Amino acid sequence: MIRLEHIHQTYPGPQGPVHALRGVDLHIRAGEIFGIIGRSGAGKSSLVRTINLLNRPSQGTVTVAGQVLTALDAAGLRAARREIGMIFQHFNLLSSRTVFDNVALPLELAGLSRAQIRERVSPLLALVGLDTLADRYPSQISGGQKQRVGIARALASRPKVLLSDEATSALDPETTRAILALLQRINRELGLTIVLITHQMQVIKQIAHRLAVMEGGRIVEEGDTLQVFSDPRHEVTRSLLDEVVPQALPANVIERTRALLGAAGHAPARLLRLTFSGAAADRPLLSDVARRFTLDLNVVHGQIDEVQGHPFGNLAVVATGGDADLDAAIAHLNTAGITVQEVVHA
Repeated sequence: MIRLEHIHQTYPGPQGPVHALRGVDLHIRAGEIFGIIGRSGAGKSSLVRTINLLNRPSQGTVTVAGQVLTALDAAGLRAARREIGMIFQHFNLLSSRTVFDNVALPLELAGLSRAQIRERVSPLLALVGLDTLADRYPSQISGGQKQRVGIARALASRPKVLLSDEATSALDPETTRAILALLQRINRELGLTIVLITHQMQVIKQIAHRLAVMEGGRIVEEGDTLQVFSDPRHEVTRSLLDEVVPQALPANVIERTRALLGAAGHAPARLLRLTFSGAAADRPLLSDVARRFTLDLNVVHGQIDEVQGHPFGNLAVVATGGDADLDAAIAHLNTAGITVQEVVHA
């Protein structure tokens, strides 16, 4: 559906060129919700704006729905952009127009009749839950309702792709969850491909099927959301995941673990961090390992969460037993789909 190849974006700066994007390659499948996450300045907004050529890349090729946008003339690009809707952080509504007329604006510009506009706008307002507020003005509705107007307006031209540039970052958590649920519904019911930019892993966790992590204008990690959450490979990804799943053990847990390791006396004891996801989270693997390898297992810390209905999480376990049994237990857990890391604390 969307293919970015060798994308570079360079801006002039007071001290020389600024390289916002550095050779990005990305393929986004039709009908999926794809998240792009990174810290401020990572290049994610620059990247999403190359998809509809609001930012024309300095180098590279942008292909959407089989059309090479970077090869189109001005008229061809205007036509192609009608199939790419976009919603923004700050809504960009016209204060002098009603909710209905804000949604109708792109259709007016496209030359549709008033009857055609009403036929298209009314169902959209119902879809986003604003059919009773059609005659209100932006000053008379909440921030979440304003974003719903922005979503309906972006859908008015019946696009194949919807781009969301930090569309929930100005909203409170409850409103954010409601807007994300609406985007999921739109994706499911309309089959729309959605690309969302965010700096919040909680947003990715709730809605994205796959994600890419950006840093310094490059994609440093990419994959299925559950896979990345349960087994992050890049330091930046692990740092961003801290808001959802802490990547380091709390200091009080470390102190308690030292005491447990000391109390083990001469018996070999190890602190193991177990990371699991999917089916492995539903199996009684710890009790099985304790019986099979004659180990004492003491859970000292843990967290279990879900990514769109799929469980994932980690446990910190003090395992006490013979060295050979401990090695065999770790190998057994690895083959059962559990990632085992031995944590060493002085």
